[in-house]
Amino acid sequence: MKILILGAGQVGSTVAESLVSEANDITVVDSDGVKLQQLQDRLDLRTLVGNASHPSVLEQAGIADSDMLLAVTQSDEVNMLACKLAASLYNTPTRIARIRATDFLERPEVFNSNNFCVDFSICPEQILTEYITKLIAFPEALQVLEFSRKRASLVAVRAFEGGPLVGKPLKFLQSHMPQIETRVAAIFRKDGAIMPTGDTVVEDGDEIFFIAATKNIRSVLSEMRRMDKPSKRVMIVGGGNIGKRLAKALEQDYQVKLIEYNKKACAKLAEDLTHTLVLHGDGTDEKLMQQEHVEDVDVFCALTNDDENNIMSALLAKQGGARKVIALINRSAYVDLVQGGKIDIALSPAHVTIGSLLAYVRQGDVAAVHSLRRGVAEALELVAHGDRKSSRVVGRRIDEIELPAGTTIGAIVRGEEVIMGHRHVVIEADDHVIVFVINKAMVGKVEKLFQVNIGFF
Repeated sequence: MKILILGAGQVGSTVAESLVSEANDITVVDSDGVKLQQLQDRLDLRTLVGNASHPSVLEQAGIADSDMLLAVTQSDEVNMLACKLAASLYNTPTRIARIRATDFLERPEVFNSNNFCVDFSICPEQILTEYITKLIAFPEALQVLEFSRKRASLVAVRAFEGGPLVGKPLKFLQSHMPQIETRVAAIFRKDGAIMPTGDTVVEDGDEIFFIAATKNIRSVLSEMRRMDKPSKRVMIVGGGNIGKRLAKALEQDYQVKLIEYNKKACAKLAEDLTHTLVLHGDGTDEKLMQQEHVEDVDVFCALTNDDENNIMSALLAKQGGARKVIALINRSAYVDLVQGGKIDIALSPAHVTIGSLLAYVRQGDVAAVHSLRRGVAEALELVAHGDRKSSRVVGRRIDEIELPAGTTIGAIVRGEEVIMGHRHVVIEADDHVIVFVINKAMVGKVEKLFQVNIGFF
């Protein structure tokens, strides 16, 4: 597929890195030549310095024969204009735009074919807000991902010494709660992946990914590890796009404090947020943390635009007694360094966001894509089509399907029913199949497996 990406920021570069490894023809346009050179030094792709909304620049970048346009610059207006030009002048088949302003997002008619011709709009800030909200609702979890209109969920937890599962084989889970169906899709141990069986013994520090019907998630979590107290008090550092959205989403159900360094921004935040206590101050100020009783905080979220400040304030909060700390970190190298240490969860905005884009790029009928473990693994929701003759999955038991190495079928959503991916289950047409891939290099093979033979049509 020939894909034109506008914007070489965190989202654009992460998407490019993911797609270029899947044999796509990628061109990236940005006005910053240094960013493009750094990208080209690492990846096999074309780059072009220029204004992403100028027709001459788009033509040089190859818009005329591109299959897809991903407009993910920092400017909503540039992204929308580029989509309009791509549709009107070059008839580009698929056009995706990054949109940050709520005013645009609340008016979907802005994006239709009579206006800016945006097929799909993505708001990284809103995706991150929803993601963090789920982590606060399930304080035991490292990741909470939803599939098939929220009917099934994939959850990651860390096993700890003295926890209910440590030292026991996975089959203990099934015998311990026979009324609830769940399946462990994968275990990561010391950065290596383990394909689990019933005899796999859980060790301290293991990162366990399990899937279950969303309604059963709390019950399964209680068996995976001792339940933490429900979160009540949340402290947020950073009143930017994400911090403000998160405070607004939480303030009706939680006690929320928001610390912002900019005095003018504080005044505006205090106007817009009705039940949030807005404080003017520095999130790395230890005395301020003590004054605001950080030891009583259930979840501390460091969400400024500065990675180092987020890391420092999260570490201070943890040292001060906050129960769970989350830090927003843009640089991937930093994420890998701090995740799982004193900082409970290090969030990479690009990796949280990328799944929404990948679902549009993947081959076959892909309903959802989620990036796992900072992009190392993926979980896909694929729709099975055809019959036993035209499909390599429909009409077959799971143990008959030739899955690529490191791939497991976690669950199947059939109508309202969530069926665990046990080996004897037969896949039917229109099933939504949730597949866990521990090695991203195998994603292409998984997609091809679910494609219908051309004779079917």
